[in-house]
Amino acid sequence: MSTIDTTCVNAIRVLSADAIQKANSGHPGLPLGAAPIAYELWANHMKHNAKNPKWADRDRFILSGGHGSMLLYSLLHLFGYGLTLDDVKQFRQDGSLTPGHPEYGHTVGVEATTGPLGAGMSMAVGMAMAEAHLAAVFNKPEYPVVDHYTFVLGGDGCMMEGISSEAFSLAGTLGLSKLIVLYDSNNISIEGGTDIAFTENVQERMQAFGFQTLDVADGNDLEAIGKAIEEAKADREHPSFITIHTQIGYGCPAKQGKASAHGSPLGEENIVAMKENLGWPSTEPFYVPDEVYAHYEELSKKGAAAEDAWNALFADYAAKYPDMKAKWDAFHSAVDAQALLENEDFWAYADKPQATRNLSGIMINRLKDLVPQLIGGSADLAPSNKTYMDDAGDFSKGNYGGRNLHFGVRELAMGGMTNGLALHGGLRPYAGTFFVFSDYMKPMIRLAALMKLPTTYVLTHDSIGVGEDGPTHEPIEQLAMLRATPNVNVFRPADATETAAGWYLAVTSQETPTALVLTRQNLPQLAGSSKEALKGGYIVADAAKETPDAIIIASGSEVSLAVEAKDMLAKEGVDVRVVSMPCMELFEQQDDAYKAQVLPANVRARVAVEAASDFGWGKYVGLDGATVTMQGFGASAPAELLFEKFGFTAENVANTVKSVLK
Repeated sequence: MSTIDTTCVNAIRVLSADAIQKANSGHPGLPLGAAPIAYELWANHMKHNAKNPKWADRDRFILSGGHGSMLLYSLLHLFGYGLTLDDVKQFRQDGSLTPGHPEYGHTVGVEATTGPLGAGMSMAVGMAMAEAHLAAVFNKPEYPVVDHYTFVLGGDGCMMEGISSEAFSLAGTLGLSKLIVLYDSNNISIEGGTDIAFTENVQERMQAFGFQTLDVADGNDLEAIGKAIEEAKADREHPSFITIHTQIGYGCPAKQGKASAHGSPLGEENIVAMKENLGWPSTEPFYVPDEVYAHYEELSKKGAAAEDAWNALFADYAAKYPDMKAKWDAFHSAVDAQALLENEDFWAYADKPQATRNLSGIMINRLKDLVPQLIGGSADLAPSNKTYMDDAGDFSKGNYGGRNLHFGVRELAMGGMTNGLALHGGLRPYAGTFFVFSDYMKPMIRLAALMKLPTTYVLTHDSIGVGEDGPTHEPIEQLAMLRATPNVNVFRPADATETAAGWYLAVTSQETPTALVLTRQNLPQLAGSSKEALKGGYIVADAAKETPDAIIIASGSEVSLAVEAKDMLAKEGVDVRVVSMPCMELFEQQDDAYKAQVLPANVRARVAVEAASDFGWGKYVGLDGATVTMQGFGASAPAELLFEKFGFTAENVANTVKSVLK
């Protein structure tokens, strides 16, 4: 290792330790131990340009062990991504560009929000899937316009989390050879040595998944690290997994190799000792020699030159293949929302009872031609979820151009991989499973919402309408769970028009995930449904009088039930309004005048009807209202019997309305 390389590696260590000490909070162990890995990768093997962090053909780097965020911030600062030394000094402070864990969209150069261990691993697999698909779609002989790697760095915790195994199992099956996993193996966890809970042979596990496995004995040996990375790149058949043996907290005599280095500042005296041990020229906090900055600036020029070469290649490609250039632009542009809103074929439907899962399948197959960047699949449930795109091919090791993804029974990793597909750029992914199994997906849906990714979740079998499969498969609290998650549009449509509205919302969204919650059972087409569903809540059947006697609010399969109850009540002289509420989040975004028009404050007799938990409905029915909802889990029986058993009948809804009118 040259003197300048040694100094540049130590600059990462020093900046990380100083920033964590100043914040009096953070995780110094990973940055100190993994600094050589990161430096060698970013300096000599990764294609990236600090002057254009969004360059389409850049290599992606994800720090899956997000607690080690100062490693990434030090790299971004030193390589010239615009993160200043003052930003580094504001580590973990309110409003800074250097939060405790990396946040996508907040800090330039951060490719994914990480922190929940293993999540970054699954997102990296999704990014590698995106690269493979786009390469298959766009590359031509002599024109590899999509040709980059996905690198992900994580440690023992990432390898313990089940999501990593789920994702790596699929990565190996798919032969994603542009995926390279860097395993920072230091045998230390928060509670002590990893052998207290983690003793399997990780290399053999990864081999079983279908990875090329490589091993670097000394995590400070830049040459060995570099050789392993190049060997990983050379394998065109398998993803690669490089175990790099490091010492947590390397360089700090009092902390090196100890669990205490993981999650607490080193202490000022220990930092001074570390700098002296590393031969750092100054003990002044945040001191970096000019020659280090100069060297990083020279390294950055390689990235700019690489992009210049790609720009020239792409210009020639666009000239030779203008049709592909037009397709490229379509993939990398927002969906034309106005055109889709006015597309009569998209909104057309057959006037017959249909399950909203079937209607969603119809919409997907209409959208596949209108939205060429649409890609997605299911957790081994496509025939039930109706998520399959006809004549679009299956994404596989033999056909990366296929648009139908087979995630296998891996809901948690599916959520993470879907995030990776969206993060990569150029694609609009969707993922399907039974609604009850959104429990498995929840952490990754949360990250999608946090990152403002317009992912789509096709969640079918949405209620006790599942029937004979019983309470294990009948969602009760899941609507409340997703509605409680910030920045998620939870859309439960009542018929064909509302299902089309849900898909319109999903593919035109810019910053919000959409959860489409769909029925297994057939529902009638409603005479009053309309594109007003895009307001989240609207009048689907109004009272004859200006001020209704009562209001029934419902979503999904219960809207038609509410309309039946309205007709029943009318025969008794009770005049009610029915409001369809497919998406509370959209309704809350409307202005006060519209909300008051739909739900006037002077009508206090209100009943909410939904075959799920009543949690969340209180703000709409108030203290004087009531709900017809689930108060416990479901049961195993035919769906028709269950709806009657649990009170989802027109008669019960009508009686509940009368009870609030007394």
